[in-house]
Amino acid sequence: METRKALEGKIALVAGATRGAGRGMAVELGRAGATVYVTGRTTRERTSETGRADETIEETGELVTAAGGTGVAVPTDHLDPEAVRALVERVDRERGRLDILVNDCWGGDNLVQWDRPMWEHDLDDGLRMLRLGIETHIVTSRFALPLLLRNPGGLVVEVTDGTAESNRDYREPFYYDLAKSAPIRMAFDLSHEVPAHGATALCLTPGWLRSEMMLAHFGVTEENWRDGTATDPYFAISESPAFVGRALVALASDPEVARWNGQALSSGGLAREYGFTDVDGSAPDCWRYRDEVQLPGKPADTTGYR
Repeated sequence: METRKALEGKIALVAGATRGAGRGMAVELGRAGATVYVTGRTTRERTSETGRADETIEETGELVTAAGGTGVAVPTDHLDPEAVRALVERVDRERGRLDILVNDCWGGDNLVQWDRPMWEHDLDDGLRMLRLGIETHIVTSRFALPLLLRNPGGLVVEVTDGTAESNRDYREPFYYDLAKSAPIRMAFDLSHEVPAHGATALCLTPGWLRSEMMLAHFGVTEENWRDGTATDPYFAISESPAFVGRALVALASDPEVARWNGQALSSGGLAREYGFTDVDGSAPDCWRYRDEVQLPGKPADTTGYR
């Protein structure tokens, strides 16, 4: 007899689920039994400005279903308020509720001009980054929160790159720093507004994520990713997208998740709390490793960190 899955009957929306952390979180929500609406701009007919055509939102939906959930792919540009309104109306019409909202929209990596000061960075690209990394989250919450708050127990997750501590440091360039710091503050602000409706808001970051783009950068696959340490030994602390997905499932399954309200959390830190592991059975704690090993320039030894 099959055991009931932890999130069976739950309805989730993962905004920005075409690839990377968004796809990893959507698939793990599906593995836990949830119905997951997944959105993104890259489809089998259209490639977004990221320039990557290999991953599509339809494929993410299929992966959610294959994992044991119900995946519903809805191509959506989250800078289009009417498109987001229609998306939420569809969720309401088809399911009548929303239990988990994940704001993971980004897609601005191709716009970043690394190592350039603010006044030399292309202005249009910088402002586009802010729209992709901040405005998309705001638009999505504006339309999705009324549905999520209709029933108590809802969870709002802002996704970013970096912990609250690491984002206190300057993370060049200027526009990237703003885009990645803002979700932490958005989660904090929402944590003062949604508890009155029985909901929890928090921020979640992966560590050094082995996204499709990162694997391509190192010229490796998920199967031989350790070969990337020949280029950068610190890559040994990296994690698969499933790891942050399992962090999300642990939070969404926790009846006491409200204890995390307003906090900025990491996959590695939550693994210590909940006991889940990455696909290889390890539990990489990237941000602690960054502070204690990588930044001080110590040898890239992950002993005690995964």
